[in-house]
Amino acid sequence: MSSFRKALKSRQRNHHERSQPGFRNHLGLLEKKKDYKLRADDYHKKQNTLSALRKKALEKNPDEFYHKMISTKLKDGVHIAKRKDEEEEEMTDEQKKVMRTQDIKYIEMKRVSEAKKIERLKGGLHLLNADGKQKNKHTFFVDTKEEVKSFNLAERLNTAPELVDRVYNRPTLQTLKTKSIVGATDEHSIQKIRSLSKHQYKMLSQRIDREKKMFVIAEKIQTRKDLQDSRKKVKVKKENPNSAAIYKFEAKRKR
Repeated sequence: MSSFRKALKSRQRNHHERSQPGFRNHLGLLEKKKDYKLRADDYHKKQNTLSALRKKALEKNPDEFYHKMISTKLKDGVHIAKRKDEEEEEMTDEQKKVMRTQDIKYIEMKRVSEAKKIERLKGGLHLLNADGKQKNKHTFFVDTKEEVKSFNLAERLNTAPELVDRVYNRPTLQTLKTKSIVGATDEHSIQKIRSLSKHQYKMLSQRIDREKKMFVIAEKIQTRKDLQDSRKKVKVKKENPNSAAIYKFEAKRKR
């Protein structure tokens, strides 16, 4: 029986929907029911959306508030998250590069190494001024104004007038009479020693700066690790290139 029905269908005439009449060709293709159905569904969907939004606006609570109101903004009709300047991390390019490539243990090891080198340099230089000029003040007290007028610094220090400006290696007159000069005495050797001393002080300054930078980077890495804790926290001080951010964590009793 099914084969007979199939044979009948094979001889049926194919029915086609009529096309646009010739005198209406300028209006385009004739709309079929399936085209109308798609267009009608789209129209009703938009009308329902507008109706729901209109109802929501009428029933809106004027005192309603949620944090998205202050954390987003409208740009070209689209809501986008605001960029909070106070939450941005303030780091130099060098700090970002080191933090991406190195671990906190490596940073701490390098910092300790720099600190030891700084101590060795300080022990060799004795923290003396390279140019030999005195920066601190040394106050002398006298009893009368006449003594102030006739005050002689070289005589008071019991040294030669040429050595008054020195803050180190300033022997007394008695030492100069009884002891012989040890070390360089010509101008060329003295100048060479001064330039070497300046170079050592420059190296010391560079190493101190490097050790401070390593300390700041280690603090920032440790802060990021601490932020992974699930405890509640409040930012007390924001991050800057010279120090890590400071957070206050909720006290948690340990068992």
